[in-house]
Amino acid sequence: MPFVTTKDKTEIFYKDWGNPSGKPVVFSHGWPLNSDNWENQMFFLGSHGYRVIAHDRRGHGRSSQPWDGNDMDTYADDLLTVIEHLDLKDAMLVGHSTGGGEVARFLGRHGSSRVSKAVLVGAVPPCMVLKESNPNGLPISVFDGFRTAMTTDRAQFFLDVPTGPFFGFNLPGAKSSQGLIQSWWQQGMLCGFKGAYDCIKAFSETDFTEDLKSIDIPVLLLHGEADQIVPIKAAALESIKLLKKGTLKIYPGGAHALPNTAIDEVNEDLLKFLQS
Repeated sequence: MPFVTTKDKTEIFYKDWGNPSGKPVVFSHGWPLNSDNWENQMFFLGSHGYRVIAHDRRGHGRSSQPWDGNDMDTYADDLLTVIEHLDLKDAMLVGHSTGGGEVARFLGRHGSSRVSKAVLVGAVPPCMVLKESNPNGLPISVFDGFRTAMTTDRAQFFLDVPTGPFFGFNLPGAKSSQGLIQSWWQQGMLCGFKGAYDCIKAFSETDFTEDLKSIDIPVLLLHGEADQIVPIKAAALESIKLLKKGTLKIYPGGAHALPNTAIDEVNEDLLKFLQS
């Protein structure tokens, strides 16, 4: 299996599918998942002639589980390591949830010399936590509850999240999928405990405002109207105000897990944005 080693000797697992000479599309996954969560989009775009790459974030999936470095700056640096290792140019970056924060921080920290477009799906920017400058954010007690649930019974917590709000299976009339629930649990339990715990702070408290303001390439925002994990009011509806070249598409009634629950629509939106 392919790995790349970072400056602090962390081994990052990645997949590199599709047409080796096609335009590259690089995917960053959400918490506490791994690159497997992008398989529908990777297969679709790979089948349309694109080169599709996705990595497991440090501490997640098949990558190393370092004690330190579980923060957005290091996540962005790891993404750069993958991109430079594969010498990718003119790439489109796609990030879901925490991965959307990773993409935003990458562009704010490393610029767009190797990137031509970006897509943020149900993404955490500009900032999730409630504070004076973010009145629509969620109280820190929500994320403290995540941490308590992890240290009390991580396995049960990682069943409760997909059974309920992540896929929107707790909404009236929703059709639940036991397969999606089990897949989420499996990916989550592969995540190192320390990496999963630290990542809660990274995705909830990192402020991406200046990153978004600095981005000079076209950015497509896809967000579910009924997202219960990253509510749209403090996320995409604020991010669109900060982006120089942003486009927002709201999925009516859409949940947080758009890449899993709106597969065909997300696939087509990515393809259209690539071709535009």
